[in-house]
Amino acid sequence: MKDYVVRVTAGDGAVRAFAARITNLSNEAQRLHGLHPVAAAALGRTMAAAIMLAVDMKGEKDSLSMIVKGDGPLGSIVVVANPNGDIKGYVGNPALDLPLNEFNKLDVGAAVGRNGKITVIKDLGLKEPYIGQANLMSGEIGEDVAYYLTVSEQQPSVVALGVLVNPDYSVKAAGGYIIQAMPGAPEDIIDEIERRVSNSAPISKLFEQGKTPEDVLYDILGGFDVKINAQTDVRFKCDCSRERLRRVLLGIQEDELIDIIKKDKKAELVCHYCNKKYLFNLDELNQLLKEKRKLNEEYSKNIE
Repeated sequence: MKDYVVRVTAGDGAVRAFAARITNLSNEAQRLHGLHPVAAAALGRTMAAAIMLAVDMKGEKDSLSMIVKGDGPLGSIVVVANPNGDIKGYVGNPALDLPLNEFNKLDVGAAVGRNGKITVIKDLGLKEPYIGQANLMSGEIGEDVAYYLTVSEQQPSVVALGVLVNPDYSVKAAGGYIIQAMPGAPEDIIDEIERRVSNSAPISKLFEQGKTPEDVLYDILGGFDVKINAQTDVRFKCDCSRERLRRVLLGIQEDELIDIIKKDKKAELVCHYCNKKYLFNLDELNQLLKEKRKLNEEYSKNIE
């Protein structure tokens, strides 16, 4: 089954919702980063939330970054997504191992930490991006995203995120949903949705059973005239390139570049998002140094 996000409305526009299946792209992230189970679960949950929020953006060149930084041993989780369905991400400590929690589940909360921030950056092509932030509630990601949406975007939301990891560390099922009541939504609809959510199985179990994103939302919103507005295929896709990493080298201090040339005679840069390695040999580094000196000379002339 492919990975995709659906967007729906229900109750004559009283409710809108998103559901995402991201099992394949979570497996790709696990493979690229060598994620151990708790890291795979934390990154998968964050990617599910980010892609559901990203597909709601309007411009093709818009992008959404979600950064979860707690005080736990996992370090930062960084995810970037766009409305076309492309997503990439990484965690600070991909090989983290922790004991299971008291419910015999992966302890994402302990990995992330319960003190910290969730930050969402929306680049809408304007002069300044929109930046929203909220405190972490539990480090379990779902609760944290729900709290962020409530306090930073003034949009009370039900958020369910889940990832099942196999003994061989591959991802068995991953995805989530976000359900939001619009202003003026009837109380009886809200109450019934909350009842169904509380009685629903964990989202990762539903995907493990073969349910589609549409199935998940119909189970919760069925009977409220559900209308599917859009479906977006999603994939793990990194836009790194040799030229982009070359610009990184060009941006470091001249004395640092000289030091690399003298001591290492080469430079290996690794993309955080996909772990792809880019090797620059001595000839390329010397050419970069020439370019940098020329740029510095032009800058000096301009400020004289």
